[in-house]
Amino acid sequence: MGCAPGDRLVDPGPASEEPGRRQPGRAGRLQKKLAETLAEEEARRPGRPVALFCTDEHRIGLKPVGRRVWGPRGQRPIALGHHRYEWLYVTAFVAPVTGESHWYVGNGVSKPLFEGLLAAFAREAGAGPQRAVILLLDGAGWHTESGLRIPEGLRLVYLPPYTPELQPAERLWRLVDEPIVNRHFDTLAEIQDRVEQRCRRLEAQPDTLRANTLFHWWPQKPKPN
Repeated sequence: MGCAPGDRLVDPGPASEEPGRRQPGRAGRLQKKLAETLAEEEARRPGRPVALFCTDEHRIGLKPVGRRVWGPRGQRPIALGHHRYEWLYVTAFVAPVTGESHWYVGNGVSKPLFEGLLAAFAREAGAGPQRAVILLLDGAGWHTESGLRIPEGLRLVYLPPYTPELQPAERLWRLVDEPIVNRHFDTLAEIQDRVEQRCRRLEAQPDTLRANTLFHWWPQKPKPN
């Protein structure tokens, strides 16, 4: 998915809290908030399935992704790289309880692009009169701008500030990066091809996604599909 060059980066807005001032028990409070939201959606239209998803973005580009590698004793391992600054953004929507996922690759982040992503996700996940979807996401500027169009059947719940450790979708990015780590690519198109293939494979592996995203505190009441 694409957006105009001028829309590719947006100001995330002022921070609502200083980094490092995290309070204990946030996972418990978030669990309670998500459980209450699930109950509200169930009560709003009894019998309608309710699914709980989370979403996050991941920036990948021509700047190499490096990881530690094995090498002969006494020799320094070599990984080829050429630092350039062109980027793609992978957006994942995943339901930790079931491993259902939806993936998109775009050329930036902005409010118009995010609205397009929400619309595509809602359509593909079946959000609407027949299925309610609750979506956990962070407070990035393009997620919270006033007037954001939210599709029918989709309800947004925001993480507390500065709590990426509470975002299950953060655990997906090491899986996404596997085919490009310690590799050199000449063009962004090459990386896009590898990443899109990887996302399709991960979408077909719900058990792997569930194993990586289902936190112990995540509400796990089974929901019919």
